[in-house]
Amino acid sequence: MKIDRATEADTEVISQLLGQIEAYYGGDYAPADAEQVRAALFSDRPAATVLLARGDDGTVLGMASYTRLWPAAGADTSLYLKELYVREGARRRGVAAAFMERLKEEAAAAGCSRIEWTADDDNPSALRFYEALGVQRHQGKVFYRAGV
Repeated sequence: MKIDRATEADTEVISQLLGQIEAYYGGDYAPADAEQVRAALFSDRPAATVLLARGDDGTVLGMASYTRLWPAAGADTSLYLKELYVREGARRRGVAAAFMERLKEEAAAAGCSRIEWTADDDNPSALRFYEALGVQRHQGKVFYRAGV
């Protein structure tokens, strides 16, 4: 398995993965609009970075998307993991753990002081995975979302 940053040539597969993520969380499967993905990831001001895990045969096994947040503690920067998704046939094969290791490398290279993320309370497999990494739940924050 190899994990690399996605390139513009990966736009279609990222669109498909986003549709799979939507279905995983209970929505209808529909690939994301490729032009929107391209603009979000590969424009002059990218909104995020996407890592793709590929099997030895080049098959995409999953993705992780992240951005940097500032300020974190003090004036530090943190790496914020927005999405970690492994395709069903590739789960429990070390892909998610490999993503987490690569994210540590990305964070260190970017001068980040920490990695932060959220997980849904109703996703027990994700919660068990993060706890197995030795990461403790952080209490004290409440998540809000507002439309614009």
